[in-house]
Amino acid sequence: MAFHFISSIMTKLETLSTSDHASIVSMNLFVALLCTCIVIGHLLEENRWMNESITALLIGLFTGVVILLTSGGKSSHVLVFSEDLFFIYLLPPIIFNAGFQVKKKHFFRNFITIMLFGAVGTLISCVVISIGATEIFKKMDVGSLDVGDFLAIGAIFAATDSVCTLQVLNQDETPLLYSLVFGEGVVNDATSVVLFNAVQSFDISSISPSVALHFVGNFLYLFITSTMLGVITGLLSAYIIKTLYFGRHSTDREVALMMLMAYLSYMLAELFYLSGILTVFFCGIVMSHYTWHNVTESSRITTKHAFATLSFVAETFIFLYVGMDALDIEKWRFVSDSPGISVAVSSILLGLTLLGRAAFVFPLSFLSNLAKKTPQERISIRQQVIIWWAGLMRGAVSMALAYNKFTSAGHTHLRGNAIMITSTITVVLFSTVVFGLMTQPLIRFMLPTSSSAGSSDQNSPKSHTVSLLGHPQDSELDLEGHDSRPTSLRLLLTTPTHTVHRYWRKFDNTFMRPVFGGRGFVPYVPGSPTEGSGLM
Repeated sequence: MAFHFISSIMTKLETLSTSDHASIVSMNLFVALLCTCIVIGHLLEENRWMNESITALLIGLFTGVVILLTSGGKSSHVLVFSEDLFFIYLLPPIIFNAGFQVKKKHFFRNFITIMLFGAVGTLISCVVISIGATEIFKKMDVGSLDVGDFLAIGAIFAATDSVCTLQVLNQDETPLLYSLVFGEGVVNDATSVVLFNAVQSFDISSISPSVALHFVGNFLYLFITSTMLGVITGLLSAYIIKTLYFGRHSTDREVALMMLMAYLSYMLAELFYLSGILTVFFCGIVMSHYTWHNVTESSRITTKHAFATLSFVAETFIFLYVGMDALDIEKWRFVSDSPGISVAVSSILLGLTLLGRAAFVFPLSFLSNLAKKTPQERISIRQQVIIWWAGLMRGAVSMALAYNKFTSAGHTHLRGNAIMITSTITVVLFSTVVFGLMTQPLIRFMLPTSSSAGSSDQNSPKSHTVSLLGHPQDSELDLEGHDSRPTSLRLLLTTPTHTVHRYWRKFDNTFMRPVFGGRGFVPYVPGSPTEGSGLM
């Protein structure tokens, strides 16, 4: 009896040890692949066609083929895809760093257009894709899909890939396009996730005006509260660091607090069922405006590069794994008997994605241009084409939502669900590689002067040549230069963006910076973050 008990324990320990060793092997392989992606990405730095996201995707595909062959067709990846891994660990550093590094002047100058594209545009795209999928797929043999599934498909393929946008657009060369496409991408991802969750929770079978009104109210509530939570968390971090002067004793504490507060904002949003994407993005903006200026010089350099490094590794990880998971044999086995159906579904979804994006980019650009007073502020037709094209890439958000809807713990056992998963993988691969490869050449063709004169846009000559974190005095100079402008209701109506910006600067200088710190408003105290910086 005792011998049998000991034998069973030893068997379990051996199984556990084997499992742990397999996990270690998998992690070693994946880290080695990440290093390979970084090296090859560096070697292809000057290539006009390739970027690091496409490089990681192709390396992932190649690795998947090798693993598939060596495992005898049993598996193509070393890790199981988890939407929790993506949303909880990989996405936050990417979105936070984007908010932390974004040129705030460009972002808020185009804020209304970004909201139009990101919120209204995503809704339009979702409706177009859902209606098209419903009408076409019902005539095809794609399995049993209900109304909720078709609406979820609309939300899945309306989600652009803001991560890949960071790779294919340059903030210094094309600042207007970058702020529009990336800003829209962040709001788009948040809107898509909200739409997807709403589809999952609402009773689709009984749609009524009251349900639609409740849906709109719920979306506005999520957007406003998520934004406010990010702003409050960022202000709290600024106040704590400004008041307690962590830098007197340890710059490590400053850096650690900034990182943890940023991640806390995202987790709080998830805790209260809000949009973590919006929360951590606006937390990054607020931290770059206040908190970053309250820390020591060494902490500024450290946080700037630490956030960028975490974001870069997370981006590479995502694309590498998407490439490996694309060849998951379990999902393709379900559609092996009807490859024509899978190809047709993928092609239809890709076409609906193109149509859905065109359905809002050009009409909403026209509406946005109506409010612009000068030709320089308007979005030209060439820029509209680039905005349409650059936002066609689908990535990890679409993958994560598709896995959430059509799989259980990463596995699927229904033919219809398997078709949707494989079609999502196909659209993600095709759009990322083909559209991603063509974006830079398209920009050079449509806007031939952008690469040489991208940092001297007439809209804001200073903010293009001055980096966000390197030379922060441009805003004060702008404020001094605009103090002589008249203040009136007519000015607010004719140039609302500039007028609101001017009043915000006055409010910021008078009330916000004395409390939360920031550029030029941290008092000089021996041992404080401003010691020796010459700010006062």
